[in-house]
Amino acid sequence: MPEVLKAPLVVEFPFTRSLGPVQSAFLTGLRDRFVLGVRTRDGRTLVPPVEYDPVTAEELHDLVDVGVTGTVTTWAWNHEPRRGQPLDRPFAWVLVKLDGADTALLHALDAPGPEAVRTGMRVRIRWAEERTGAITDIACFEPHDGDDSVFTLHAGESDPVHGIVAQARLDYTYSPGRAQTAYINALAERRAVGERCPSCRKVYVPPRGACPTCGVATAEQVEVGPSGTVTTFCIVNIKAKNLDIEVPYVYAHIALDGADLALHGRIGGIPYDQVRMGLRVEPVWTEGGRYPDHYRPTGEPDAEYDTYKELL
Repeated sequence: MPEVLKAPLVVEFPFTRSLGPVQSAFLTGLRDRFVLGVRTRDGRTLVPPVEYDPVTAEELHDLVDVGVTGTVTTWAWNHEPRRGQPLDRPFAWVLVKLDGADTALLHALDAPGPEAVRTGMRVRIRWAEERTGAITDIACFEPHDGDDSVFTLHAGESDPVHGIVAQARLDYTYSPGRAQTAYINALAERRAVGERCPSCRKVYVPPRGACPTCGVATAEQVEVGPSGTVTTFCIVNIKAKNLDIEVPYVYAHIALDGADLALHGRIGGIPYDQVRMGLRVEPVWTEGGRYPDHYRPTGEPDAEYDTYKELL
């Protein structure tokens, strides 16, 4: 059996969100080196603050100062910090109940080793040198020898933080599976292959390894194309940052000859406003390309609607 492909994949994008009054006040406080909680009707103080009581769903807005010192309620040692974590050396993840709070805040504790960490130990906030109004304004917690509570009261109004930008990133290893590995390997040879369902006899390209209609496994390999028919399409007018393609251009569903499922492809070699349903197209390969760069008209007459209407 051929080796199944796999490759590292990274999905990364900046996530921008606006803040309500409670979160705005909390992050503004971190920027200015003090911590705010929010008080519930029954007298509990929640840190980090939330806009609605998690028990009663009542809207919350009574902000109060809490300490920059606190007590570790539970912890776990992190032997191998990952990219983007608070510290670049082994540290402890801790839940800290800040003085004056009734809930715990999750952050990092800078400690020489797990033997130096214990539930009930006293810690205090170590502020980041540069603060922008984010949870990272707390660089980490550090052990605090004194038993006294330390509060840092804020003075007056300051320019509030109204929004944050967080870098979202997901690193993982992707495998297309047996069926699509065969499809990708065939594309490297400038062929298109699908798999036929043993029950309904439909040919799916790209193959999924199972029939989406019947739910049974597929194994019979069928070569299709290379030409096909445009079934539907859209005109793209917004330029993507990672694609060196001038707009407008056309992206289409293309039913390759012999296939019962349309695949995606860009249409080239024709003005965008002349692309139409039923247009007959063929793949265009670039030197060393592992898949078609785009599809262009074959010059054949357009396909009759009845020949592709079931693939819309």
